[in-house]
Amino acid sequence: MSFLGLRKWPIVKPLWPFFIASGVTYWLVSKAQDKMIRAPEYAHDPRNPYAAQIAKEAHH
Repeated sequence: MSFLGLRKWPIVKPLWPFFIASGVTYWLVSKAQDKMIRAPEYAHDPRNPYAAQIAKEAHH
């Protein structure tokens, strides 16, 4: 059975690099965000939603 002339899985085969790239991009942005949140100039900012968590981890 086809939908708009396309079979079910052959559309995924040429798009696999985009799936991998989106996963890598998500991971890199997540790591960058974590590094920025924990930077000393932002770690003690009261607007930082993770300030309490960072302060508790720093006391250990």
